[in-house]
Amino acid sequence: MKALRLSRWAQPARLEQVPVPRPGPGQVLLRILAAGACHSDLHLMEWPEGQLPWTLPFTLGHENAGRVEEVGPGVEDVRAGDAVLVYGPWGCGRCRPCRLGRENYCERAGELVAAGGGLGRDGGLAEFMLVPSSRLLVPLGSLDPVPAAPLSDAALTPYHAIKPSLPALAPGSTAVVIGVGGLGQMAVQLLRALSPARVIAVDKDRGRLEAALGLGASAALASGSATADEIRAATSRLGAELVLDVVGSDDTLALGASVLRAEGRLALIGLAGGRLPFGFFGLPYGAQAATSYWGTIPELIELVALAHAGRIRLEVETFPLDRAAEAYERLRRGEIRGRAVVVPG
Repeated sequence: MKALRLSRWAQPARLEQVPVPRPGPGQVLLRILAAGACHSDLHLMEWPEGQLPWTLPFTLGHENAGRVEEVGPGVEDVRAGDAVLVYGPWGCGRCRPCRLGRENYCERAGELVAAGGGLGRDGGLAEFMLVPSSRLLVPLGSLDPVPAAPLSDAALTPYHAIKPSLPALAPGSTAVVIGVGGLGQMAVQLLRALSPARVIAVDKDRGRLEAALGLGASAALASGSATADEIRAATSRLGAELVLDVVGSDDTLALGASVLRAEGRLALIGLAGGRLPFGFFGLPYGAQAATSYWGTIPELIELVALAHAGRIRLEVETFPLDRAAEAYERLRRGEIRGRAVVVPG
């Protein structure tokens, strides 16, 4: 079968021919129907050799929807033909967080040889994918797998970051989303679907800002020297209850901290590598700054329900597997509006 493989660190992934895997005890073989091309894969392709404990080569793709092709001995809760989403972060399956469906916070993550499919183990940018356990599969039902595949990261990651702040997002509150590409646009939708908060979108790109307005943002601001003043003016100088930083640079973190309200929350999910100095007067009184990694299995089930209800949608641009490398190049150049999805069939 064809698969987009990362064979050398700091090198682009390449399409290769590899054998179709066969499921062993407890395993499930999926025929991939759709796989998202994620911006974090670009970071992975640029990673220096020797800094990750993962063995090359492996197939990329950690946002995956498929149909069960074959199950291994002992698998009884899914059957051939079932449409499923693959939960992305694979933990040990035995520690307390894993047993609660919070494998994104597995206590033994540092001991594992990979973080998930497409992250050290073979992912879904291929015709077939082997999943080590049916516990990692979420029923897709009647959802179209092409726009549904990115739910497993592009929607799950902002959903997990937003949920702790929902009690604070009462009528009259404000949430700021910094960076409204694929994840940021989903964050805008989730905030509109789950809360009455005013949503302010911030980005450099005018097209993305227009898209955010179309998805329900109350205001869209071009990032620049006046952005903080504009946000403070929109909040009667009080600041925002939630700032979601989908970029993560020094500049965006500084902006987020400067427009946070007392007892507000700055949630960082962007991977630009920025730093935020911490001290007693560095944030408003009672405010929190937190990283947020991926999401949980129960939250992915909730997102599928939201998608079934028509409360959220993902704009996608599709590519055949033969053009998967092109999808990443266009993603690198910022030419993808919404999410790039590879459709192997």
